[in-house]
Amino acid sequence: MMLGAPEKMGSNNAAGAARRAWHPWVLMAGFLLVAIGWPLVGRDYQVYLSLSFFSYSIALLGLNLLFNYTGLISFGHALFIGIGGYTAAFMTHKYSLLNMELIILIAVFLSGLVALLIGLICVRYIKIYFAMLTLAFGMLFHSFLMKTYSLTGGDEGMHVMQPKLLGFDLSHMDKMSFFSGPYYYYNLVFFALASYLMWRIVHSHFGLCIQAIRDNPDKAEYLGISIRRYRLYAFVISGCFTGLGGALMAPVTGHMDPAMVFWTHSGDMVFMTLLGGFSNFFGPMLGSLVFIFLRDTVSSFTEYWRFIFGALLAALVILAPGGLMELLSRGWAAVGGLRSKEQGS
Repeated sequence: MMLGAPEKMGSNNAAGAARRAWHPWVLMAGFLLVAIGWPLVGRDYQVYLSLSFFSYSIALLGLNLLFNYTGLISFGHALFIGIGGYTAAFMTHKYSLLNMELIILIAVFLSGLVALLIGLICVRYIKIYFAMLTLAFGMLFHSFLMKTYSLTGGDEGMHVMQPKLLGFDLSHMDKMSFFSGPYYYYNLVFFALASYLMWRIVHSHFGLCIQAIRDNPDKAEYLGISIRRYRLYAFVISGCFTGLGGALMAPVTGHMDPAMVFWTHSGDMVFMTLLGGFSNFFGPMLGSLVFIFLRDTVSSFTEYWRFIFGALLAALVILAPGGLMELLSRGWAAVGGLRSKEQGS
């Protein structure tokens, strides 16, 4: 009996670990099934809003790689949304290149290149200094877009034409049918692939290294990890993901202007991350979903929606610092506790 107890305890621990391991992916699989059927039951406008969710979720995967896993907060990440979006605008509006796959490849490449150049300077610093530097570079890009009117359209921005998907010209479809049909599923595929890729990154050797740097830079350096090099890698990967989100977002908005790279847009991205819970892999995705649909609802009643959102964030930080994912975890734990009591009685 004494020998059996540890074995039973070990098997219970293993089963618990297994449950913890597959629960997120069961939830993700369930979400994807709902997402596949969403255009069939949702209204066209709601499906259209979902496209913003996909774009922001991919961008927030990149932002949270810095925030949660590397311990660096960026206040200028809308810069990469702008690079992705303006790449789509340039290629479709200026040069009539409508191939979406080509747009994405160039947008990701340019975002990574700019992230590399900026990162060489930014990753030398941490905490508020890193945050302020990213904010400064974001505002520099905003000024560049505003001042180079002949190139970027200045404050009027640039139109983004409807792209071809996988070589198919779908311009005969009306816009709402295009966005709620082919482009919706196109975004869903990129969302699923980007989520899987980021999951593999943060659970790889590289992911463990940046988490070690976040937790204790001195010990990580003692173990032979090059802190600046790994932070630079994380910054470049983060820029690529955010640029991809910007490229996918551009055809949805149909127009790119400097407001997309203004610091308030970067603030919105940080807000979404905090709202969902930055310490959970899926938290920023939940935050973007709630933010987009709640903003649409609240802004239809009042123009002071930022005031309401500020109060919401303040309450959330005080009551549940882990964001909405923490509230869901508490609810799940409470349900589990009630079940245990019922089984015990």
